[in-house]
Amino acid sequence: MTLTLLPDLGDLLRLHPQYNGGTVVEIIRHLGAAQSERAEVLWATDLDPDHPLRDALPAARIGIREGFTADWAWAEAEHGQLQGFLNQYPQGRERLREAAGAEREFAALVTTPMNAAQMIGAEVLDAAHAYHVATRAALDEGPGTHWREKRLLELAAKLSGQSGVVIAPLDDLPGLLDLLPGSHLPDLTGFAPGETSRLRALADRAWQLHEDDDLNALLAALDRETGDAVTPGAELSAAAAGIHLAVGDLKAARELLERAAHALTDDVPRSLTGLTLARLGQVRDAQGDRDLATRTYRAVLALNHAPAIAIATADAGLKEPFSLNLEG
Repeated sequence: MTLTLLPDLGDLLRLHPQYNGGTVVEIIRHLGAAQSERAEVLWATDLDPDHPLRDALPAARIGIREGFTADWAWAEAEHGQLQGFLNQYPQGRERLREAAGAEREFAALVTTPMNAAQMIGAEVLDAAHAYHVATRAALDEGPGTHWREKRLLELAAKLSGQSGVVIAPLDDLPGLLDLLPGSHLPDLTGFAPGETSRLRALADRAWQLHEDDDLNALLAALDRETGDAVTPGAELSAAAAGIHLAVGDLKAARELLERAAHALTDDVPRSLTGLTLARLGQVRDAQGDRDLATRTYRAVLALNHAPAIAIATADAGLKEPFSLNLEG
């Protein structure tokens, strides 16, 4: 029984052009774990229902086997209580500053664009280990570390005796490698990101606009692509619509969103329908088509699954018509 530990970055997967949801799919295929109709990975990471891999993996026909993680919201609550307590005292505030400094240092590293080999390289894993050592030294094991040792021990016990590819948080990898004899990091010899990774990077970038972006270049890049299973054409159209909306071109935004909506099928990533319809509702509202906008918002709320941001957008749109504000 062997386990291959594949690092997860949660929402940060959307920031890395060479290590995103599409890249993870390609790595799993590279490892030979997605060559059968029943391909699956073991899910040992974030329980967030809007995690980017909960779109990418099923879209690529890679199953997610649950049951290895538990709801640790109570540990988060205890951590918050400890922070409140320590903030009342000068020595406590100093300990919190030390822990925050360690977190900032590690965050600066993992938000720097890296490829897959760098993600599992010694520099990153050593930094993850150092981050947890520093946090434990500042706040002690327990509430101060979100009960990390207890969580890792429970996770290792559940994974013991299993085999296959495990999706686990990047900063948990050093601890899991120590606790799980026979576990190892993926062999990425000969691996290079391909089209699935490239398309995913393009869409991720288009959803996150910056002031200095060349919008025409982004639109041209989106228009050249037809998409694939992980990043279908409907998403590329919806992302392009977001760019038009950002500059106030409601007509083009609506045309693209309606094109995307008509292209939605049961096979698209599950978040896409909610995101597309929520944005379409806003555009229809901004054009004064309140009745159709309201029906679009209600369609979002009727979905079996919609991302939290889509639900919030639909709820807000039902309460008050959306209006486009391009100032600030």
